[in-house]
Amino acid sequence: MVTPSAPRSRSAAAALQWGNGEYGVVLAHGAVFDAASWEDQATAIADQGATVVAVEDIAPESIAAAVAKLHDDGHADVALVGGSAGADVILPLASQQPDLPDQLVLLSPNRVVDGLGGEPKLFIASEDEPVAHVSQQLADSSPGVDHEMILLPGSAHAQNIFDGESGDADHKRSSSGCPTEDRGRWIGASSSR
Repeated sequence: MVTPSAPRSRSAAAALQWGNGEYGVVLAHGAVFDAASWEDQATAIADQGATVVAVEDIAPESIAAAVAKLHDDGHADVALVGGSAGADVILPLASQQPDLPDQLVLLSPNRVVDGLGGEPKLFIASEDEPVAHVSQQLADSSPGVDHEMILLPGSAHAQNIFDGESGDADHKRSSSGCPTEDRGRWIGASSSR
């Protein structure tokens, strides 16, 4: 049984936390956003049984520290979710530390990296944003078989995807706010790695 998420709290490491579930999720915001900008998505994900941490500082060390804290707190599996600049930090971090994430969900990444692991990956972009091709390149070049690319209508970038016309596309939006048809496959679902 999933209980409603606990109100968010701010930790000493300048991060916000929602929920107290078994699965860990770390959120890294885009450059024009902050940790609190994830509140709607974080609350919905926490309500599905996850502990969600949104880092304020999106430096690789801060993201890795948030994952380590979740591991120390007993969360064996942790997903990394990033929008734009946050995705751009997560990509090389996941490439350099392939065992760090249980899965990756990346909104509007701006660059391609090599060396990603076999963890499940979800790449999301809007078809008319200038960096949409990057998500497709990442999906095409990612190792493993459990990854997906979702190209949404419109030009919304990063976390703006949740607010634009793409965010209103019910057929591609789960209750977690992530625009995917099969939310159980992403965020909060243990992978079979």
